[in-house]
Amino acid sequence: MKTINETDLLKETIQLLRIKQANELVHLKDQYYYTYESLKPLNLIKNAFGQMATSSDFKGNILGNVIGISTGYLTKKILLGSTHNPVKRILGTLLQFVITNVVTKHSDTSKS
Repeated sequence: MKTINETDLLKETIQLLRIKQANELVHLKDQYYYTYESLKPLNLIKNAFGQMATSSDFKGNILGNVIGISTGYLTKKILLGSTHNPVKRILGTLLQFVITNVVTKHSDTSKS
């Protein structure tokens, strides 16, 4: 039976550590590339909009806001039409603002 030489054992350990270091370097380079790609401004924007689009709360909020804005606008157009009187225009804008806020805040009850 062959006796283990300390020098050979040390060389083998060094070789194993070099292989481990090479593997870790490859992993580090992959991680660097992934991080670099994910921090690009375009990818940050894509990820943010992707997460917002999949959120059901966000979809519900957008739907409520669209309903509120369109209701306020239609109410203003129906009641005032296209007037040139500055006082009526200011009052119409205030009316539109109030109706938009009321409908937007209470859109959850109207949906159900």
